[in-house]
Amino acid sequence: MKLSEIASLSGKGSLFKVLAPTKSGVVLESLDEAKTKLVASASSRISLLHEISIYTTTKEGTVPLEEVLKKINKEYGNDLGVDANSDNSELKAFMKSVVPEFDEARVYVSDLKKLVKWYGQLQKYAPEIFETTEEEKKA
Repeated sequence: MKLSEIASLSGKGSLFKVLAPTKSGVVLESLDEAKTKLVASASSRISLLHEISIYTTTKEGTVPLEEVLKKINKEYGNDLGVDANSDNSELKAFMKSVVPEFDEARVYVSDLKKLVKWYGQLQKYAPEIFETTEEEKKA
């Protein structure tokens, strides 16, 4: 599975695998043991994870979520030391250790909680996302 096949649906806490497009939206399957299927209409706010970036104070202005997830995996593996219920200052400190130049004014604590939660779900249900490709090894 690739990050481009995984989506977040506004109002839902978990991640979803994109199964197929429909005339009026897209068929999604929850990324957990339940494997609940649902049809998200075109009016639903769906975000594919490979399209999400984190704001930074660098010249580029953002860093792709995939890059952040891989960096977290490389540095922390299975033990982040924080979870979605951690103190705000702990979550910010964690993010600073991963992306020192993240923009604290534009990246909210709720975003950090979501990131930690998503990371846990991806580790459990789609660990192949964290595997390094041959192109990344050469870079």
